[in-house]
Amino acid sequence: MDNLTDRVTRFIYLEADLMDEHRFDEWLACWSDPLLYWVPCNTEDTDPSRQVSLIYDDRTSLENRIARLQSPSAHSQTPRSRLRRVLSNIVINPQETGEIEVSSNFILAESRHHRQNIFAGKNLHTLIEKDNKLLITQKKVLLIDNDDYINNLSFIV
Repeated sequence: MDNLTDRVTRFIYLEADLMDEHRFDEWLACWSDPLLYWVPCNTEDTDPSRQVSLIYDDRTSLENRIARLQSPSAHSQTPRSRLRRVLSNIVINPQETGEIEVSSNFILAESRHHRQNIFAGKNLHTLIEKDNKLLITQKKVLLIDNDDYINNLSFIV
């Protein structure tokens, strides 16, 4: 593996671990400013200004989401979901602009209240390098069942 491929792959795996372990402050530190975190619903390429999204967060919205998840009054996450992700098919495409586009497939298992839910989809990351550190500028999560009922998506996908 070349250096860029190795660094990007390790970064994508690290991000997944931080989400699974509810290490939200460290996960937020992986993001640039400004940022876009988007989970569309119903189709993959909706217009978020005209259609509903499951998540469409800028930095302030994402910080607020994390503050709610870390709050002791976050009843939707009491007890916290146990999460594990499996990532595959990581494809890295450096752009002439300096951005790095990364796509990967995932399976996410969530266990809470003796019930297990499985989510599957594709992550589309746009990364930049700043001060020799990779940062996420945009992440789009394409759930394969985003046009179906999704129960209590109160964790980071």
